Amino acid sequence: MKKLYTLPAVAILAAGIFAFQTAESSGKMESFKQSAHLQNNGGQASLTGAPGESDCTFCHTGSVLDGSSENQFALVDAGFNPVGAYIPGASYTATLQLGSNPDKKGFSSTTLENGGNSMAGSLTGMIIGGTQDFQNGAGTKDYVSHKNSSNTNAFTLWSWTWDAPASDVGPVTFYIASNVANDNDLKTGDEIYLSQHIINSSAGIEEVKNDVSTFTAGYNVEGNSVVINFMSMVADQMYFNLIDLNGKSVYSSDLAKSLIGNNKQTISLPSEIENGIYVVNFFVGNRAMSSNVMVQQ
Repeated sequence: MKKLYTLPAVAILAAGIFAFQTAESSGKMESFKQSAHLQNNGGQASLTGAPGESDCTFCHTGSVLDGSSENQFALVDAGFNPVGAYIPGASYTATLQLGSNPDKKGFSSTTLENGGNSMAGSLTGMIIGGTQDFQNGAGTKDYVSHKNSSNTNAFTLWSWTWDAPASDVGPVTFYIASNVANDNDLKTGDEIYLSQHIINSSAGIEEVKNDVSTFTAGYNVEGNSVVINFMSMVADQMYFNLIDLNGKSVYSSDLAKSLIGNNKQTISLPSEIENGIYVVNFFVGNRAMSSNVMVQQ
């Protein structure tokens, strides 16, 4: 009789130990999953906020916000000049930086024909730009995203290549979903920013000549400076102003008087100015000239 009572007691004790070990193992597995998720390398398709797609809230619990200011996007040509219209078959560099530059961050993007769901051109990630390209399957849309090596605030500017469609398809839209993470070791409390950036077709755009066509501005990485060249018909006071994509002046300087004829000015920038696209506003007297530059220290 004692054996009849002893065996069930042992069985109950063993079951309890097994349940405890299972729960402990489950907790470790969940912790592992969350840890693996936090080290995510990007690469998930259909999370850009484009028509018919989800966004980062598919995995992250957080608010969906207007990203028109947070997602600072620019499309530049081979000379790093921002463009608002593409030439069919040409290659461009797309750049993205987040206005808040959080400790942890990520993004996903695709490019579609305006008003539709068809891929516009093709996207290729750049090693130096901290991005990767991928698809949702053979013959589907192209996507780009961050990588493990570029998801912290030490990496301020993502870039990738966009090859425009071989023929004119009209305006195209870059859809971007970014994640401003709170770095709490969980997938909760993040802020998801969605934005759309339309690039027009160059077809039908007429070139207009103006009196500032001789003005150029470029960035010199070796001296961390902006180099300006222009022609002046008068000797007048010069003024330099550097503006970020939010319209905020980040550096300005009063200069000497211009020379009559060809002029070259080199303006050294403070080291704390972050990498990114900026607008140079340059004045000779009341004559205003402007151009865009990409700072990459």
